[in-house]
Amino acid sequence: MSISSVESMASLSSDLFYDILRRLDGATLASAACACATFCSISKEERLWENVCSSMWPSTDRDDVKSLIMSIGGFKKFYADCFPLIVNEVPEFRWNDDFEYPEELTEAEYYGDVDELENISPLDFVSIMDIRYKDKTICSKVLWGIPNADGFNGWFYNCPFRIDLLAYSDKVTLTVSDGLPPIMSIEKERKDGKLWQELQDGIRLSWIIVNRKIKKAANLSSWSPLGGQRHWPTDKDFVVRFASILPAKDILPCQIVECILIMKFRVIHTQGEGIQTIIKLTELSMQLEDMNGSHVNGLKSLLILKAALSCRRSMNHNEALESCNLYLKVQTELKEKKMRYENRLDRLWILGGIATCISFCFYCL
Repeated sequence: MSISSVESMASLSSDLFYDILRRLDGATLASAACACATFCSISKEERLWENVCSSMWPSTDRDDVKSLIMSIGGFKKFYADCFPLIVNEVPEFRWNDDFEYPEELTEAEYYGDVDELENISPLDFVSIMDIRYKDKTICSKVLWGIPNADGFNGWFYNCPFRIDLLAYSDKVTLTVSDGLPPIMSIEKERKDGKLWQELQDGIRLSWIIVNRKIKKAANLSSWSPLGGQRHWPTDKDFVVRFASILPAKDILPCQIVECILIMKFRVIHTQGEGIQTIIKLTELSMQLEDMNGSHVNGLKSLLILKAALSCRRSMNHNEALESCNLYLKVQTELKEKKMRYENRLDRLWILGGIATCISFCFYCL
């Protein structure tokens, strides 16, 4: 049987091309758009990128989120903004760099008389979150605005910034049927750490922040975990940590901060007769910390989040993870150097005190 050759792309139906392209993921679709003019023209269809986004982030399949995405530029732009991870260079710091900034707001800042407060509001931000375990979506959630931050209340802008995305009513669990390894007892898990390792290897988090006013979006998660803690604060708890490094130039003296995303799980049931191993998601939160490890307040955090939507991104996920690891390394070195310096000061104070006591005793004699 002979197969007739296709003389040109034009002889094929554009519907066939569309059917082919709609099955591709975002990165492959973007590459295909560079192959020829026909693919480039078809790849501009918003419907294709809507399918890509809903596959990547199931939370974008909601009608209200679809309207939001269309209002900020469409699904193609949304994917281009949110698929690459945020990457920022970590500058060299010395332990005695002055990272302090006033904890109290000025009167003008408190009452919102500065341009910064006029141009930013907690209501501008939308959180779009998706959690996957071994390529299966286990939780999708959308949060409009920032909770407990009504208007320009001074307490929010002065207090440490924090978003808790998981409500007490939310019930998110993982079982053996989801691919979770069975554990017979907590004691056995403490020894082999199989559940902990599987959780770190399989869990993925996407936390997208959208600013409706400036019409920009970015993914603040490192996608894969950067570490965590086993059995903290109890034997049944697991803490998984995600992060990204955000720019804070002209906002904080340290120039960069760490956006920390914490995910906590608790073992509800171990393997037994007729009972599967079950773990429950008990916390999902975001907070910002400076190089000293201090929590950033509400006002500064809003400004940093706004700036993060315009910072550099990379398709190379390893580059983003490297940036986070370098930040932690520099932060640890700074803490160690500061601790050694403070220990030397303590010893000098003690020796000075002893010398003063001896001098006083000689004086009395």
